[in-house]
Amino acid sequence: MTQINREWAITRLETFIDTAALQTTTHGYIALANPLATVQAEAQIAEQILDKVLPGWRTADWKKRSAAFWREREAAHRAIAQLRAEQELADNLGSGAPQLDASTMHPWVWGSIQGLWSSGHYRQAVGMAATAVNAQAQTKVSRRDLSEWKLFGDAFSTKPPEPGKPRLRLSVNDGSDTWRSQHEGAAAFARGVYVAIRNPIAHELGDELKEHEALEQLAAFSLLARWVDDATVETAV
Repeated sequence: MTQINREWAITRLETFIDTAALQTTTHGYIALANPLATVQAEAQIAEQILDKVLPGWRTADWKKRSAAFWREREAAHRAIAQLRAEQELADNLGSGAPQLDASTMHPWVWGSIQGLWSSGHYRQAVGMAATAVNAQAQTKVSRRDLSEWKLFGDAFSTKPPEPGKPRLRLSVNDGSDTWRSQHEGAAAFARGVYVAIRNPIAHELGDELKEHEALEQLAAFSLLARWVDDATVETAV
């Protein structure tokens, strides 16, 4: 699970549980103690937390109860227990190493995959991020005739720009080996992420990625996105 404010999440889940409390009516029926609209408002937030903490809560094989919001309450109790356990483990066994958070990645990446990520479709999310970065790069250099690694290879080429073939420049060309290495490296990196990551996802059926594996792959596309976004476009005179 990526970074989450555990204390905040626990507090909001506890608030939902309290708001969704049940009571026995004067006629002997079990009903919500608070107005339905109030419970629904709290449930809207709680469900997003549950999607993050317990991705399978909506279809989990739990004993069904007839009371309103029974599944949400069940999931909230379970999520609170899990969050508290994780907090305890982090506090006592944590290595102190920095954590990778998808929401801090480049907007071209995270902005295109939030829904897929929250529903646990990590493999599809990586593929979508690759598509988004490619589309943004095409727009930046105004080209539709090339895509993916061929596009980046041409855009980061150290050759001067040609009509219809703009270049992306990460720094001013001072004629140094460093400048050349920077652009050749960016082109090689782009080829690597599209050939080794994007192509298998697009053309092969495979098992769902583990979250940490998907995060690593997203980070690669996020880095490429930042290079493209920060680069200047050099066109033929």
